Amino acid sequence: MSNPFISNKKIRALYFSIWFFISQAQVLLLTYFLNVKLLNAYCDSLVFNFLYMALGLSFWFTVSFNSLENYSTSKVFINHIAAAVITSGLWILIGYYAIINLITGDKVYSDFLLKSLVWRFLIGILFYTVIIAVDYVIIYYNNFQEKLLKEVELKALVKEAELKTLKYQINPHFIFNSLNSISSLTISNPLQAQEMTIKLSSFLRSILSKNEKQKNKLIEEINNAKLYLDIEKVRFAEKFEFVEEIKIECKEMEVPSMILQPILENAIKHGVYESLDKVTIKLSCGMEKEYFRITIENNFDPESIPRKGEGIGLKNIRNRLKLIYNQENLLTVQKDTNLFKVNIFIPVG
Repeated sequence: MSNPFISNKKIRALYFSIWFFISQAQVLLLTYFLNVKLLNAYCDSLVFNFLYMALGLSFWFTVSFNSLENYSTSKVFINHIAAAVITSGLWILIGYYAIINLITGDKVYSDFLLKSLVWRFLIGILFYTVIIAVDYVIIYYNNFQEKLLKEVELKALVKEAELKTLKYQINPHFIFNSLNSISSLTISNPLQAQEMTIKLSSFLRSILSKNEKQKNKLIEEINNAKLYLDIEKVRFAEKFEFVEEIKIECKEMEVPSMILQPILENAIKHGVYESLDKVTIKLSCGMEKEYFRITIENNFDPESIPRKGEGIGLKNIRNRLKLIYNQENLLTVQKDTNLFKVNIFIPVG
């Protein structure tokens, strides 16, 4: 990690500004409380503060070397005590010889300078402690931010993996049902089996080409869904009809990919398959408050015995909506006397 007091403009400017105010405060202290001449006070402040400001820039490397992750707390503490003593001693030594060569022939100031070396040494220890503490705060803040970023990236990867897992669960579920239908038709109606195989191939080619996309335009999802319904039409002929009422503003709306097909499959399985009468599957979409509402409804025979299934279709859609939009209850199911309705709510914006 580079030294932020050198590489970061804002931190560097703040660092120099603080030393400027310290030097001005020292001038006031020397002139008004210790009766040092103004020129001597400025020279004293400039020499000692500039020296420590320059030394303070190097403390970053001392802190980086004495990391609590690499050494025990006691060893780090001892190292810093030694460094503080050596640094303060070096600061006093260089500053003393620089100032006596700069200010000559003033015995009063020379006596003051000698008497002040002890408290200057203690101030040097204080400066060291404060700068080291700030360095550690910066290091651990940066480490904390890096950990947060890594956690966010990890959560994003986990979320993406979960979404892909849910999406890939849907595809085999449909494929197995289609293959079972084709298997049945090979004996009873080979031509229909051939037609269904070709349509299934087109459908799979379509969804595989877009499998990496988490979202598609609603109109694209409807076209994919129609491919699926074409496959089922081969099997059920005129036993069901598909009706759509899509408002213009809905067509370009982005929705999770492969979100309609499992619901339509559910309508075929529990509505068309079990009903003796013609079933109407209706797809509609419109605005409702801050959501686009997509509704898929179908009538069914209330006298029929419900077919048992794994129930992964609607459950997966609910989980995918929750993962993508971080909201609960974006999928609702309503079942009346002979009408089954699924509502999907897509947040706007």
